[in-house]
Order: sequence, then structure tokens, then C-alpha cells
Amino acid sequence: MRVLLTGTDGYIGSLLAPVLTDAGHEVVGLDTGFYRDGWLYSDPSHWPERPRALCKDLRRVTAADLEGMEAVIHLAELSNDPLGDTVPQITREINHLGSVRLAKLAKAAGIPRFIYTSSCSVYGAGSGDFLDETAPVNPQTAYAECKVKVERDVGAMADESFSPVFLRNATAYGASPRMRFDIVLNNLAGHAWVSKKIAMTSDGTPWRPLVHVLDICHAVRCALEAPIEAIHDQKFNVGQNSDNYRVREIAEIVGEVFTGCELTFGDSGGDNRSYRVTFDKIHERLPGFECKWSALSGAKQLYDVFTRIQMPEETFEFRAFTRLKQLRYLMETHQIDDELFWTTP
Repeated sequence: MRVLLTGTDGYIGSLLAPVLTDAGHEVVGLDTGFYRDGWLYSDPSHWPERPRALCKDLRRVTAADLEGMEAVIHLAELSNDPLGDTVPQITREINHLGSVRLAKLAKAAGIPRFIYTSSCSVYGAGSGDFLDETAPVNPQTAYAECKVKVERDVGAMADESFSPVFLRNATAYGASPRMRFDIVLNNLAGHAWVSKKIAMTSDGTPWRPLVHVLDICHAVRCALEAPIEAIHDQKFNVGQNSDNYRVREIAEIVGEVFTGCELTFGDSGGDNRSYRVTFDKIHERLPGFECKWSALSGAKQLYDVFTRIQMPEETFEFRAFTRLKQLRYLMETHQIDDELFWTTP
């Protein structure tokens, strides 16, 4: 298929584009370029020719940008909870309104498939039970609220000619050239490498489901290639049941790989996000999907990458690998304005 992939220069998109290209799809990327300053490593063995990419803000996509496409895969939003809470109104304009607008353009263009990367963060503060896709949502942040609203509004557009599917990813981890060190396992592994410390800011009791970034890519490919009736207006939690962990357990797994580290914990920190998720539906109903990674193998992958590039502390701390740091830098240097549009030098 000819696919428009938004967020092609992000943490997931930089891996997903070659996965889709290797599978024979024609990928056209779209990315505003906030995080292009960061590139952690190169691996030419699995890196085909980069897809053609449009450098454009999601809010300025036009019908012409979608011409000739057979599917849209939508990743490009402001990611993670701290960033969303820092600029909540802009988060809503991009993540909710921008995403719904893109879906409307896709439907008007006659594009039958719209794959939206949602998040298990929609469950927010769970009851402690394992939650499936029918469980009530309980978003605790602007980021999660936007995910819920996009699922609602784009789902309402589903009909015989337009089939959206919503992939509720667990918390991602694992190596990517466009690395993120502001997500839990990656962050703990980075600290362990540069400081020999695994310092928890919380008491580690909240539950988090995890999923490797390459397993997310596999889920997207499966959704793209599945029969329409298998994915039409469906929600899928993306991950595997064995990868529900308390945060302290994630820290202990990192400690198994990054040996000799001091492990410490803080207090609850007032963060009430805690949820366990069941992933039975995606394994039973999305053809071809399976998870190939675990938290332990992901931690080992990160150790291998850090060793190969001999990662110094300044790389781990580099602004482009933390979403909030990078956007603050671009705003402080007046490269983007208060609405997160690029400025003219």
C-alpha cells in the first residue's frame, strides 16, 4: 500500500518506516522536525532508503498531502504526560483537534484505513484489576484525555468506506535512533549506565504495562495488512500479559543487566497513575501479531547499544532525547513560537 506515516522522524516512526518499507509498502513520511537534532546510533544492516518526507506541522496538512494514499498511520502528536501538562491547550489543539482533522481529510480523500496510535494511559488510575478494551477509561492527564477524545471522535466517523483502528500501546521501551530517555525503562537504563545508580523518584508501587518499540511497529504492520473486518473501528491494547510490572520491578530488571548499580526509592510523589492491562484481544484477533521482546531482553538491547557507542553522560542528558527539554530549548531560542509553530530566522 501507499502509506502516509506521520511522525516519521520520531522514536517509533524512525523504526516503523523501514519495517513497512521492508514489507513492500511505499511510505511517505510527514514530520514537523522537532526532534531531528537527536540521533543516538546508526545500524545500516536494517536501514533501507529513507522514505520521502514532508516537513509540515500536523495542523497544516492539506488534502493534497493525502492524494494517492491508501492508508494513514498517525503517530505525530505531542508525546508524554509531563509535556502535555506543560502546554495543555496546545496539546489539545495538536493531539485532539489536529488528529481528528487529519482523519476527516483522510475520509474525504477516500482513504479506507486510518491507524491511530493511542495509549494504555487512557486507563489512568485503574482499580488494580486487569483491564481490557471494554473497561472504563480514566485519563489523568491532558495527553491521555486527548487520546480518549480522538478515539471517540474518529470512531464516530467509521462506516463502510472508512475503517479506523486504535492501538492502545503500553509504555514503550527499547533502542531507537531517535531515542527517548523520558520513558521509564529507557530512563532507568540510561541512569544506570552513566551513574551506576538506579534512583527511583517514586516508591515504585504503581503498575505499568510495557511494550518494546519494535513490537509496536509489528502491531502497526499487522493492523495495516489485516482484513478490514478484523480491524474496523476496533481498539487493541498493544503488549503482552507478562509485561505488566510494578515500577520497582522494572528497576530491578534493569539492575539485573546493569550490574553493580545502587538501587534507591523515593516516596509516592503524588502520581496516582497505576494500571494493569490484559492483551488477550490483540493476540487472539489481530492476525499475525505476537510480541518478540520482554523487559529483560529490551534492557539487554539497551546495554549492548550503550556499550557499542560508549555512550557518555552528555549524550544521555542531551535535550533532543527528552521531549520536554527539546521543546523548551526550541521555545527559549525562539525557533518555535508559543503555539509551537516554526519561526522564520
